[in-house]
Amino acid sequence: MKSILTIKNINVVYKCVLITTVFLLLSCDKGFENLNKDPNKTTELIPEYLFTQAQLSAIGLDYKGEGYRNANQVMSGWMQQYANCIVVSGGGDKYTEENGFNNFSAAYPGPVNDIETLIRELSDPEEINKLSIARIWRVWVYHRITDLFGDIPYSEATKGATDKLYTPKYDEQSFIYMDMLKELDEAANAFDLSLPSFDQADLIYGGEISKWKKFAYSMMLRLGMRLTKVDNAAAKLWVQKAIAGGVIVNDEDVAFVQYLDGSQITSRNPVAFQLLAGNYSNQQDPYNREGGKIAHKIINHLQVTKDPRLNILAVVMVEQPTGGYFADTTAALQKGLLNGAHSTVPDDFVTYSEPNPNTVLKYESPMLVLTNCDMNLNLAEAALRGWYPGDAKTAYEDAVRAGMKQWALWGNYGVISDERIAAYLAYNPYNENGSFEAQLEQIQTQRWVSAMFTDEWEIFANWRRTGYPELVPVNYPGNLTGGTIPRRFIVPYDEERLNGENFLDAKARQGGNNSYTARVWWDVAE
Repeated sequence: MKSILTIKNINVVYKCVLITTVFLLLSCDKGFENLNKDPNKTTELIPEYLFTQAQLSAIGLDYKGEGYRNANQVMSGWMQQYANCIVVSGGGDKYTEENGFNNFSAAYPGPVNDIETLIRELSDPEEINKLSIARIWRVWVYHRITDLFGDIPYSEATKGATDKLYTPKYDEQSFIYMDMLKELDEAANAFDLSLPSFDQADLIYGGEISKWKKFAYSMMLRLGMRLTKVDNAAAKLWVQKAIAGGVIVNDEDVAFVQYLDGSQITSRNPVAFQLLAGNYSNQQDPYNREGGKIAHKIINHLQVTKDPRLNILAVVMVEQPTGGYFADTTAALQKGLLNGAHSTVPDDFVTYSEPNPNTVLKYESPMLVLTNCDMNLNLAEAALRGWYPGDAKTAYEDAVRAGMKQWALWGNYGVISDERIAAYLAYNPYNENGSFEAQLEQIQTQRWVSAMFTDEWEIFANWRRTGYPELVPVNYPGNLTGGTIPRRFIVPYDEERLNGENFLDAKARQGGNNSYTARVWWDVAE
């Protein structure tokens, strides 16, 4: 694996970020200017500090603050990796929470404003590498928002500060996607190795340009694959351009941020922070307060396929004769909670699996941003579609190896030996003689497993795009979807009051429907 760039001195960095984004109010009275200047603040925006902030705010968006729990509590519930036995605010597996923990309202004053402000600041030709990296990161920020909500403010977003435009239009997702692909293409080709980069202010790659180029083309591959149902010709064009540019296929190019177990919340892994702030705040209390456990669907799959990741992801809290509980990783003991099956805590609640405290719940664990596992799965699908001359079986097996080896970033508890990986592949061979649908199902089901607790957005996006893995929806009393799995998030109703005309235009374009059952542009019904 690559060398780890940790979030050292995060408290200092975070304070500096806040300092650089503050504009002082200066007195109009002659002679009183100095009295209105805070000696501990600066009016100068420092790009390096703001880029660090843009990375942290985007990666933690769905776990901390207003976007809290979107990923683990909601999307993982929809994708039947997580389950709640009681109805809690934001409980996703029953489709009952209409407008709960919503990252739309947090995204624009947070990571969107951070990255847009930075891009406006980088006007010096000598800063072309910083600008290119910022443009690439801007795509990563926006693609998550638009994939959850469809049409969103994009071209006019954050222009309140520059143009006094406080009611931005909602751009159509088709336009957003084409612009994001253009941005990736231009940014990847604009790098100049003779000029400076972000260096250590970049928590992912330390400003290394060659890695950011691969990141750009990997994002292009991801976005190109999104188009397979809505524009197959454009999908093929962009997928092939991305592959030709060079994507992330090796362990040393994996994009991740290494977090620390520090006193500052921003230094802690967002997944662990969210889970420990809720259900698992007291790991010696298996009767957690919100009734959350790992779902039956994923536990059963891991057991049937003899997947070695089961021991890394899940534990059962076993009561000890001397008191207290022990986190047992024994595969045979693991048991998943059925989605939508309970309205109260069952008597055997303690016997169900929950996240492993030695991996998933560690504050000092990494956060994966873009992986070679994900890219190799896309290459396998591209080969299956005839868009890539490589072999689908080889790419799939490379993805499996990468998806298992990436857990070594969590420390010794996450290490899976080559022998166990080989045994898994032998027991679950790639179905190279199967139909197109059978192979696509195997590829996407592997993504569903590999990205558990690391990238719920991709699981949700690719399930909508391909229909895999096959999930059986629940029909809990009072659910908001008629017993179907949600297809997108709900834009906050405040938008109708604050930006009514543009919100209603977008709503009309998307079937006149601002609900879980509305579909984004690339999610075409079959």
